[in-house]
Amino acid sequence: MKKPLTYADAGVDIDKGNALVDQIKAVAKSTFKSNVLSDIGGFGSMYSLNLERLKRPVLVSSTDGVGTKLKIAFLTGKHDTIGIDLVAMCVNDIVVQGAKPLFFLDYISMGKLDNTTAMAIISGIGDGCKLAGCALIGGETAEMPGIYKENEYDLAGFTVGIVDNDKIIDGSDIRGGNQIIGIASSGLHSNGYSLVRKICFDILKMDLDEHLPELGKTLAEELLTPTKIYTETLLSMTRDLPINGLCHITGGGFEDNLVRIIPEACGIVIKENSWEVPPIFTFLKEAGGIEDTEMKRTFNNGLGMIAIVPENIAQDVFERINAMDERAYFIGEIVDRKAAKNRIVWA
Repeated sequence: MKKPLTYADAGVDIDKGNALVDQIKAVAKSTFKSNVLSDIGGFGSMYSLNLERLKRPVLVSSTDGVGTKLKIAFLTGKHDTIGIDLVAMCVNDIVVQGAKPLFFLDYISMGKLDNTTAMAIISGIGDGCKLAGCALIGGETAEMPGIYKENEYDLAGFTVGIVDNDKIIDGSDIRGGNQIIGIASSGLHSNGYSLVRKICFDILKMDLDEHLPELGKTLAEELLTPTKIYTETLLSMTRDLPINGLCHITGGGFEDNLVRIIPEACGIVIKENSWEVPPIFTFLKEAGGIEDTEMKRTFNNGLGMIAIVPENIAQDVFERINAMDERAYFIGEIVDRKAAKNRIVWA
């Protein structure tokens, strides 16, 4: 008699998956608020909306991943911060529209389930949710043998937030004379890593544990620095200050992201050298021989978020940001399109 086959023989361990769900529950519950009506492990996740203070509530959603930054986690075996990146990439995209993040769900897919790695990832997701003020209410961990290389995985995140219709920030109020304020990034965040890896590993043949004096840390420490979550800072501003536009500087850098929120009648003037550029960007630019235009369309170059505000409150916004332990810079202004031949002018 042949031994009866099981799903585990094909590479999918149901018992290990169930054990992981039990471990996840503690992380998720640490992010719960009274709005969460279901525990982890159900078919669907339930969240109760409190709409008493909202006249015309609008739900805002986003989904994203962390790109090839995952490769750095694979190479280092360090997986406890990549979950923060996952949350950041999603919540930063909805808070720029004035939305308060409510809840988050994740998707983790591995060739062979490793509960230790999965729990490190999910612990990071839990940390990110706490920073964003949202609840981790569900997710999916898929074991997919034959799809991924050994010790590799993929991640996706999903978030939903809420904003009153009258408080939506969509850039339509942006006018000439508005001031542009940049908020410092924590480094590369989660964009441009394919180019980063090409420079560091293919061209320079660097080791991840190599200490770089110009960075004051190892290459691995720099490359795994989590994406900054701006939820608390931005919601503090939008609560009582007239913010005309907010822009998350992600893939596409300045060139592709800023124009997404600027009315056609407006142009953008950015003052060169008006903010402190972290050394990692200078290092990459010089090591890779990258032209300025390519830097500006690939990386955040030290600014992860940009606020566009009326001139008369610009100083108040600047001081509010700095008071919340962030670094703010006056980096430019909005002008009449007739006065700017291109949508973005670097002065």
